[in-house]
Amino acid sequence: MNAATVGEDGGPTDEPILHLALPDDWAAAFVDGHYTMSTRSVTLEQQGFIHCSTRDQLEDTANRFYADLDQLVVLTIDPLLVPSRIVFEPGEDVDMLFPHIYGPLPVAAVNRAEPWLRSPGSAWSTDTL
Repeated sequence: MNAATVGEDGGPTDEPILHLALPDDWAAAFVDGHYTMSTRSVTLEQQGFIHCSTRDQLEDTANRFYADLDQLVVLTIDPLLVPSRIVFEPGEDVDMLFPHIYGPLPVAAVNRAEPWLRSPGSAWSTDTL
């Protein structure tokens, strides 16, 4: 196990984590084999880490930060394949801990990249995944 992966309880974790990507950003990751977007329009270099979510946090994250979009890609990440440190830390304006990856995300660490679509005007729902 990646010993630098720290779960919400402070101990190590191997549970998958998720990242919401824009389709073009995910496609660009295949050029050099690494995904380097932290969040929407913000790079890893600018932020210092890549924002991620747990499965339970995904819907809220999508509705808070991607409410104006109708297409995303949900990246399911195996933390055991991420060479960088992953730490659960407080989110902005919410009382929850979110996983943050402190380095580039290797494309090979993504077990699944699933398009996530929604009808215009409707809320993001994990029921559609």
